[in-house]
Amino acid sequence: MDELALIDAPAERADVQRNRERILDAAERLISCSGLDCVSVDRIAAEAGVGKGTEFRRFGDRVGLIRALLSDREAAFQERLIRGAPPVGLGAPAAERLLAFGPAYLAFVEENGEFLAAAEVGSRRDNAPYVFLHTHVNHLLRESSPGLDADYLADALLAPLRADLVLFQRRVRGISLERIADGWRALAAGLVEAS
Repeated sequence: MDELALIDAPAERADVQRNRERILDAAERLISCSGLDCVSVDRIAAEAGVGKGTEFRRFGDRVGLIRALLSDREAAFQERLIRGAPPVGLGAPAAERLLAFGPAYLAFVEENGEFLAAAEVGSRRDNAPYVFLHTHVNHLLRESSPGLDADYLADALLAPLRADLVLFQRRVRGISLERIADGWRALAAGLVEAS
């Protein structure tokens, strides 16, 4: 049997890694003090002690920077869905996991809503975090209710969880997170029970 040699991706240069960390740290500090809407790319670059070009080369644009800030948080949430404890994680039936997913994701939105809403602006539905969520919900629907059009309904169940809508419901309409979660659970349960 032939063994395939694995080629490692080139290691990031130390100065590039330092600049990345400085930019992310500066962005976190400024955003926590002033809010996401009040922080510009220029201000982050100045706080990090790098040129604006360095920031753009590293992250592409503001959305790329926000996605980088969200990356570890999203990875931790995904890990909870894949390997976490029931009812959100493994060990619970698919229908139970599906009904637990919505409230768990709403709590994630509550904690990271500003970042998620900003990252959603102009974001396509083929971005990695959305693809992961769609795949997860699609799988739970297929397993719990094989007769449903899980591919379509996964999008339909994810739509009410968009950060911009949740923030609008919370801030403008004054709807509690518990009420939003109850509504989502009722929607998901209706689909599962109807099949």
